[in-house]
Amino acid sequence: MLIGDNAVVSIHYTLTDAEGNQLDSSQGSEPLVYLHGNGNLIPGLENALVGKASGDELNVALAPADGYGEPLPQLVQEVDRSIFQGVESIEPGMAFQSQDPQGNAQRVVVTAVEGDTITIDANHPLAGVELHFEVQVVDVRPGTDEEIAHGHAH
Repeated sequence: MLIGDNAVVSIHYTLTDAEGNQLDSSQGSEPLVYLHGNGNLIPGLENALVGKASGDELNVALAPADGYGEPLPQLVQEVDRSIFQGVESIEPGMAFQSQDPQGNAQRVVVTAVEGDTITIDANHPLAGVELHFEVQVVDVRPGTDEEIAHGHAH
């Protein structure tokens, strides 16, 4: 079976940046399993996997636009220290879960602290990064009716 919409795909992957620094890998653990065509992978990687089969190996280089996009300036904000209720010490590099105006959870990272003014960044940590994937397709099977209805592999 070839990878296409509503196929359940299992892959092993290693993700590096343009300098070859390893950012993530499934090696040594279970493969990543996803339902193809449902937005469960970044667009560039999902597109590169179309038509592949079990046993195929590929190397994929993705520009930021095909990965996590470019950093958006509007996702960087200065906020008052008071919104960090119960947090004694706030330092650059700390990450917090917050909610966007629609109530969705989002990760923010503190990038600067100046007195009571805290600068936070809600961009994905890999926004603006060129991504390099080494991928091995482990298995491809048809998605079940339930998986397709739910939009993810079970």
